Amino acid sequence: MDIESVDPQLRPALAKLPSLDNSKRLVRLLGRYGPRLLRVEPVEGVTVRSVREGTNRLRLYEPVRPSAPGPALLWIHGGGLVIGAAQQDDRLCLSTAQTLGIPVVSAAYRLAPEHPFPAALDDVAAAWTWLQGNAAALGVDPSGVAIGGESAGAGIATSLAHRLLDEGGTQPVAQWLFAPMLDDRTAARTELDAIDHPVWNNSANRFGWSSYLGTEAGAEDAPRYAVPARRDDLSGLPPVWIYSGDIELFHDEIVAYTARLRSAGVDVTAEVVPGAAHGFENWAHSTDLAQGLIRRAQEWLERTLLGSRP
Repeated sequence: MDIESVDPQLRPALAKLPSLDNSKRLVRLLGRYGPRLLRVEPVEGVTVRSVREGTNRLRLYEPVRPSAPGPALLWIHGGGLVIGAAQQDDRLCLSTAQTLGIPVVSAAYRLAPEHPFPAALDDVAAAWTWLQGNAAALGVDPSGVAIGGESAGAGIATSLAHRLLDEGGTQPVAQWLFAPMLDDRTAARTELDAIDHPVWNNSANRFGWSSYLGTEAGAEDAPRYAVPARRDDLSGLPPVWIYSGDIELFHDEIVAYTARLRSAGVDVTAEVVPGAAHGFENWAHSTDLAQGLIRRAQEWLERTLLGSRP
């Protein structure tokens, strides 16, 4: 893809990103353990701690607890289903906990290809159950929890919303989706390989989806809850904030899924950011473009969580 299509604010940070092949085991190991070494400046009024309980591996961001139970966010990190760690989103989770004054629980999950579907979804479902069961200790109203994530994490968050809807019980009150990875059928479109989208191209996408599904991406059938965009009935889902960059690989599938949500009567706030490559709010977080997106996203989440309060 021509660098001229990328917003000028993003070009310096984009030029520093390495080009890595996640199909190589050593590269995946670097992509899994490297983020755990990242260090982000502490944020006043928010503590961070890790929890290991049973199969749950969680990272908790806790502001000063309010006098009465309030909302919370369950967050799921990205990494194309094959790499990533909760620590890579410390900056956004800390900011959200401080700005909204809510606890954020970030869920680690098992990664493909070593752990194909449904391992990741089962892990984040267990994190949801843990949060619900520990709501009182966290100062959380269990009926006021949003779910969100970035990229593959946003796709898993979407699948979790689908599964929770079908299972009944306490439902998430909002979905907060940053450039979600929603449709394996995009990976089967080999004509997209020639575009070589920055950050996440279709070759990487194909490896991620085939690793997760344990079969070729874009096959006629996929397991239930494995591919969010394949769900037929989207009615009854909680409100959604969702964004994509207009030059990223996931743009078309995100726009299509957004249109289907609206047709199903789901309340959707959607943004398409011009000149934005995939996940720019993370790797170009200091730019005005990223800061503006994060501010608007947090404002939406705050309004939606407060509006859900009785």
